[in-house]
Amino acid sequence: MSESDQAPQAPRTELDDLRAEIDDINDQMLALFVRRMRVAAKIGGYKARVGRRVTDSARERRILAEVEAKSPDDLTGYATVLFSMLMEMSRSYQEQRMHEDSPLRASITRALAEAPAYFPPSATVAVAGTEGAYAQLACDRVFKHPDITYCPSFEGVFDAVERGACPFGIVPLENSTAGSVNRVYDLMMQHDFHIVRTVRVKVDHCLLARPGTALGYVRVVYSHPQAIAQCSLFLDAHPEIRVVPVENTATAARRVAEGDEPGSAAIASRSCSALYGLDVLGSAIQNEGANFTRFACITRDLTIYPGADRASLSLVTPHRPGALCRVLSRFYAMDVNVRKLESRPLSGRDFEFMFYFDIEIPAADPHFADTLVAIEALSEEFRYLGSYSEVS
Repeated sequence: MSESDQAPQAPRTELDDLRAEIDDINDQMLALFVRRMRVAAKIGGYKARVGRRVTDSARERRILAEVEAKSPDDLTGYATVLFSMLMEMSRSYQEQRMHEDSPLRASITRALAEAPAYFPPSATVAVAGTEGAYAQLACDRVFKHPDITYCPSFEGVFDAVERGACPFGIVPLENSTAGSVNRVYDLMMQHDFHIVRTVRVKVDHCLLARPGTALGYVRVVYSHPQAIAQCSLFLDAHPEIRVVPVENTATAARRVAEGDEPGSAAIASRSCSALYGLDVLGSAIQNEGANFTRFACITRDLTIYPGADRASLSLVTPHRPGALCRVLSRFYAMDVNVRKLESRPLSGRDFEFMFYFDIEIPAADPHFADTLVAIEALSEEFRYLGSYSEVS
């Protein structure tokens, strides 16, 4: 092909020149960033040898003050954000290097090395309530052939798993309309367990009563507090009905079926209708049509099954300004998406909280252990609650 046959090249523009300049600056910044992180690692090593903390708040404040003073007025905010992030990444890298032999890292490494080939299709599972409970429906979603042991309460489920009486348990975590199940989160502080699966169950609440009972004659309704909250609009439309909370929706249905209280009804699943011989006086009476409850499958020992791409953590931050922000900044710096952040007050400790995080990060990610070790270093108390996948 002759030179005259070649397609003419577009003339170089000012934008091309500016982008070339940006590329050159990027190369220089990358080299300086690598150099800075290598020096930070050496500083971390020195601090580890002499027993000093990674964070030096006074020095960080001085650096940011100097950055602000030296920056052009129109770039001051951007420059302080950049250097704040640089120092956050330096702290993370230092802490990672200082905790190479941490017990947390060792437990994760061991769990990954001993990971079962697949999730068990059958097992003995502790479930709160009785036959027909939504937790039982969740259990049937997680296991193909579960042998269910019913417990009188959520605490009974945690206790059965912690004692080893049941290798697995099912507990509700949150509802899409009524929010978190606070009692379960409080029990998480008191028991040793690990999450190995989560599952979302569509919740369709029905008003159930003994055959021959008409809606107009219903004077008392039994159900779990979460179900009551999820059906508040229906109940508000019937002020003549007295609401009585009980331990479980299925327990409410059985109570109505086995009792002789006139005008009694239960809010429970449709499956409880056939199970306990009750009539459906109203179906899908929840406030929102798209009503889901998320359940967790728990076990005692840390086990990471193939495909685990989420993790749950609980932690207490130091009681000082910016402590939680530092944790969130660390997740951001390590490119980890936080799916949920829940807080629960700590008993006997005024205005202090336990924070629960659900994060998106595969357990097989080579940086997974680094991430958790870095977050642990920022916490006064820290628990890794397990890695899992969610059943669709």
